[in-house]
Amino acid sequence: MTDSPTARELWLRPYHPAPEDGDLTLVCFPHAGGSASYFRPLADALAGVAEVLPVQYPGRQDRRAEPPLTSVPRLADEIVAVLRSLPPRRLVLFGHSMGACVAFEVARRIERDSSHDSHDLRGLIASGRTAPPTLRDTKVRFMDDDAVIAEIRRLNGTDDRLLLDDDVIRMIMPAIRGDYLAVESYRYEPGPPLRCPVSVLVGDDDPQVTLAEAEEWREHTKGDFRLRAFPGGHFYLAEQQDRVVRALAEDLARFR
Repeated sequence: MTDSPTARELWLRPYHPAPEDGDLTLVCFPHAGGSASYFRPLADALAGVAEVLPVQYPGRQDRRAEPPLTSVPRLADEIVAVLRSLPPRRLVLFGHSMGACVAFEVARRIERDSSHDSHDLRGLIASGRTAPPTLRDTKVRFMDDDAVIAEIRRLNGTDDRLLLDDDVIRMIMPAIRGDYLAVESYRYEPGPPLRCPVSVLVGDDDPQVTLAEAEEWREHTKGDFRLRAFPGGHFYLAEQQDRVVRALAEDLARFR
């Protein structure tokens, strides 16, 4: 009999040991339908720069027996609780698409409760997402499976070969639907801007967010703000992996 995994083991996936010469941790939040393994290439590339902890949401891969969480605030609450179980460290949060919403809400909670939190939030990196108050409800949660698959193909978020496999579709569809319900029902609650710096990354041909919309993240921090655009669409991260790694390394150095 094996011991049940801890909450930390369920939610956080350290693909490499943390560097011995620092306590800087990059926490990575996936897009709708995504998983921790999406960030494996970034974790490999940044292994010597910072500890990289991709988040594994419920309802996918080894957590597919669990029901997905269909609320961004609920996801944020769960993840904050797990992060607080870690030894004190400097944190940078990096989220792509839906993950940017979750990372933003995690950042708000850490800063709101900073007097009771042992972690030092050094920065937020938001990718491929409009600023929190901007609502772009694509209503994917109401679509049938074929239309959901067509939307994913339009954004190039999943290998098309996987979407031709009925077994794979049945396996991943509950997580995809749960995530879209979470992100499409998310509503920003007004509050003070973050104190930490915010860096925004976006594809210059992203159908989900314009450069002007990405610029609106500036209103959500009292700290430094930086916006960088990359050639490509919503999943420019895969197309521009080397450039994205360099940008993340620059931000991590800047946030130290």
